[in-house]
Amino acid sequence: MSMEELKHECGVVMVRLLKPLEYYQYKYGSWMWGLNKLYLLMEKQHNRGQEGAGIACVKLSAPSGSEYMFRERAEGSNAISEIFNTVHKNYQYLKPEQFQDALFAKQTLPFAGELYMGHLRYSTTGKCGLDYIHPFLRRNNYRSKNLAVCGNFNLTNVDEVFTKLTSEGQHPRRYADTYIILEQIGHRLDMEVERVYKECRDEGWQGLELTSHIEERINIQNVLKTSSLHWDGGYVICGITGSGDSFAVRDPWGIRTAFYYKDDQVMVLASERPVIQTALNVPIETVHELQPGEAVILDRSGKMHLEQINPRQDLRPCSFERIYFSRGSDRDIYNERKRLGQNLIPSILHAIDYDIGHTVFSFIPNTAEAAFYGMLEGLENYLNQLKMQMIESLGHNPDHTELERILSMRIRCEKVAIKDIKLRTFIAQGNTRNDLAAHVYDITYGSLIPYVDNLVVIDDSIVRGTTLKQSIIGILDRLHPRKIVIVSSSPQVRYPDYYGIDMSSLEQLISFRAAIELLKEQGREDIITETYQCCKDQENLPKCQIRNYVKMIYKPFTCEQISAKTAQLLTPESTQADVKIIYQTLDGLHEACPNHSGDWYFSGNYPTAGGMKLLNKAFINYFENDKSNIDS
Repeated sequence: MSMEELKHECGVVMVRLLKPLEYYQYKYGSWMWGLNKLYLLMEKQHNRGQEGAGIACVKLSAPSGSEYMFRERAEGSNAISEIFNTVHKNYQYLKPEQFQDALFAKQTLPFAGELYMGHLRYSTTGKCGLDYIHPFLRRNNYRSKNLAVCGNFNLTNVDEVFTKLTSEGQHPRRYADTYIILEQIGHRLDMEVERVYKECRDEGWQGLELTSHIEERINIQNVLKTSSLHWDGGYVICGITGSGDSFAVRDPWGIRTAFYYKDDQVMVLASERPVIQTALNVPIETVHELQPGEAVILDRSGKMHLEQINPRQDLRPCSFERIYFSRGSDRDIYNERKRLGQNLIPSILHAIDYDIGHTVFSFIPNTAEAAFYGMLEGLENYLNQLKMQMIESLGHNPDHTELERILSMRIRCEKVAIKDIKLRTFIAQGNTRNDLAAHVYDITYGSLIPYVDNLVVIDDSIVRGTTLKQSIIGILDRLHPRKIVIVSSSPQVRYPDYYGIDMSSLEQLISFRAAIELLKEQGREDIITETYQCCKDQENLPKCQIRNYVKMIYKPFTCEQISAKTAQLLTPESTQADVKIIYQTLDGLHEACPNHSGDWYFSGNYPTAGGMKLLNKAFINYFENDKSNIDS
């Protein structure tokens, strides 16, 4: 994992079987084929959520009086295993002939259905407990009005959506974005069912035939268009109804991602592309990305269609998805991360004074490994050019000893840092806790020449810097390098994120703290006060008119100045080595990840008005809560 293990957006999975359960029993030897794929797809996305998980299932065409919609949830990093163990306990006392009877399973066993949905949770709100684990369920005595919803999302305007719901007479049970979305979609689903009910009743349909015609005519597109109209944020929202409709809709800015695959026996959707390739063993060109503002919808018969629910906006797919969050096994992401490492070569060479012979290169496991390989390739290319120049300078009759010396030059790479154990630092307080945190990583002794070699360590991001200060730099210094260079494959994180990543306050960000310290050192506190006043003046403006005045905090300084101050703030007092910190440039990021321009946490250019409004509020909160600002 990264040095700082950001909590971040969740993972979603949908599996829709397009054949009867008997088909899978005959072809694959088990009617549980779909349930097993759900498990595999969730485990393959375990990187996206380790605080909890949940699944939901719908049986199609279940007879009246029998359960047709199931849900199971659990908390903790082992939630997936716990959920599926609980599900399998329903089957442990079956006779072999019963377990292999797909029709028996369909009629009597829970979670023996055709429609599955799974969710992996990372909290971005701080709210925890089983009540906040997706999927959320909305029950009704009419099958078509039952709804289960899960999502990978964060809305910036929950207050506005909540106000709209209450103005329509609704009373959400909790002030939480998922509950509000559940009630909003559920309310629109109710209205859609009522609309179709009146239409079918006027045509003379009655009883079970009336119910059947209603379920056939429900237009999920209408439900999504009317419910998502005012959502501001990044999202992929998935839902299933008791009558067998299913959907997944993506935000119109393309901030969050989703991919889908369909053949004649299954339709699958997940947050990441390679998990579908692996779970179903299908080629990359058959897995498609859900487009911004688009929804994939399957009706109760299994017919799939794509619908543009909201107009595409200025596209800003999350670049952190490429840098850190997604699994590096995706072909494009792997190459992009390597390119991020390659783009840092000029800065790295400058930081070590081009002394490759006395420098050891490494990375902090595991998400920075691809960037590390890219860095090595870039260094090898540089070294090859250097060797060519040195050989050419020898003339036409090079000395054998000189040639041997030149050709023996190598890039020295070692695994110097190892995450030894996930220490339970919550059992300690104060200085004791910090002492435990300092031992989260261990080092490989003897991996460099003390007081002679430089040490370059690459990671994917430096956000808060807590682990660097409490653990990484101090423990690397035990190797006695002459210089420690910490390299971030992403740019300086200067602004909070409000679309799913757990970094919502300014004062947590080390780049922000560094800029504030520079302003105070130079006696320019007036800029801090002026920024506050500008934010305060626009506090009550319509959110579409709010500008990013927090950029004023960074404007007086170069990136190099902020990096230098960051290194100073994060270096423990006892450190003997000279410590430098290098960041990716914005240009380097966009060159490496050209199709993912969402960079608001680096640039401050938020894709939605809601993000700008929350940034404005964040700076006001920072200023008013920081006594040193008020005193100054």
